[in-house]
Amino acid sequence: MTAPDRAVRTWRVVDSAAGGLALDLGLYAASAAFAAVTAATSTLPPHRAWGSIAAVGYLLATLLVAGQFLARRSRPALAATPVRWAVTGLTWTTTALLPLVAQSVQRASGRTDRAQEEVVVVEHAGIRLAETGTPYLGHDAIAALPADERLLGYTPYQPGMALFGLPRAAVDAWWTDSRVWFALATALALALAVAVLRDTRRPPTDRPAPATVLRGVQAATVLPVCALTLATGGDDLPVLALCLLALALAAAGRAGAAGVAVGLAGALKLFAWPVALVLIFWGATRRAGLRVTAGALGLPLLALLPALLVDRDALVENVLRFPLGHGLVTSPAQSPFPGHLVATTLPAGRVVAGALLVAAGLAIAVRLLRRPPRTAAATTLICGYGLLAAIGLMPSTRFGYLLYPLALLVWAPALTPTGVPVSPTEAASRA
Repeated sequence: MTAPDRAVRTWRVVDSAAGGLALDLGLYAASAAFAAVTAATSTLPPHRAWGSIAAVGYLLATLLVAGQFLARRSRPALAATPVRWAVTGLTWTTTALLPLVAQSVQRASGRTDRAQEEVVVVEHAGIRLAETGTPYLGHDAIAALPADERLLGYTPYQPGMALFGLPRAAVDAWWTDSRVWFALATALALALAVAVLRDTRRPPTDRPAPATVLRGVQAATVLPVCALTLATGGDDLPVLALCLLALALAAAGRAGAAGVAVGLAGALKLFAWPVALVLIFWGATRRAGLRVTAGALGLPLLALLPALLVDRDALVENVLRFPLGHGLVTSPAQSPFPGHLVATTLPAGRVVAGALLVAAGLAIAVRLLRRPPRTAAATTLICGYGLLAAIGLMPSTRFGYLLYPLALLVWAPALTPTGVPVSPTEAASRA
């Protein structure tokens, strides 16, 4: 048995222990501890506020799963997958949605410390989009801001992200907080992804096991890095959810729709573009490369067009110069991953980190050219490991970005039909 075979078999044993309840119990208990520590020690006020509510939500989930675990033999229905779905939904409500609404209401009442900077940036972008036709400020306009406000003057997102700020341009209320709309878009995209994977019109052997779909949804919702991010900032979650939807559509053989979904994600944030690229290679193996490309690249380019026509220099300043470190201020994303440590401690460290990042990209490109993925699960694994490598090697990055590779890697089993052989060696030969 190969090392990948052993690793996957170990994961299956852990994931399925006690019908999935053992891992549920560990997930919620560890998450409760994480939220409690966050509430007590975080230096970021929105994070502390999240932790104080989420710790209770995770503790409640832990107690519920403990009850399921104890009753699983005498009352098996309580340990069934539908009940686990209900607990997951309740947990997401209490650990992500409830803290989100609480912080939005407090912010609307005057608490300026109840949102991360990206919330303000997106809402300002929406207001500018409504007033000027572009979400971006130009170089001179940003330079004219007070020094401590220039960071918030940048909008390092694709133009579509400003749509989540449009409600605030119309009305100043708690429900126009951009996080509320991030949550709605995330819930809709994930619901569509689950519906695609559980479509009863497909033969049972072409559908994944329900428990694997549940685990994938948990990774995108109740995992603390996702719940915390949605409640305090939130802009990454609709991007992630749309990518998961695109991969679910790929698993269902709907290449054109997969391209549209990942294209919508790419119109929001650059993190979706690597997923789009890998999906295009997947589409090419099915003679559907052009259909995937039309949505995957066409929609982001179409979203860029109005901003390009209104103020090309402002677009370049925000979307290219600032992310590449050539803006008037630098990104505060400084999590101590290898790329950041190399960039800050070695001579010519940024060059070395950049070279490592390029090398990783070239290795993935060679893999795609020599052996493009033929299944949605293989596509998802390449995306997950590729983003994990990129996040680890980028000179400026954030711990929260790990939500992308973590969710993608757990999503991959949810894209494997029950009729497909489960051996990683066999799966690799099919990929």
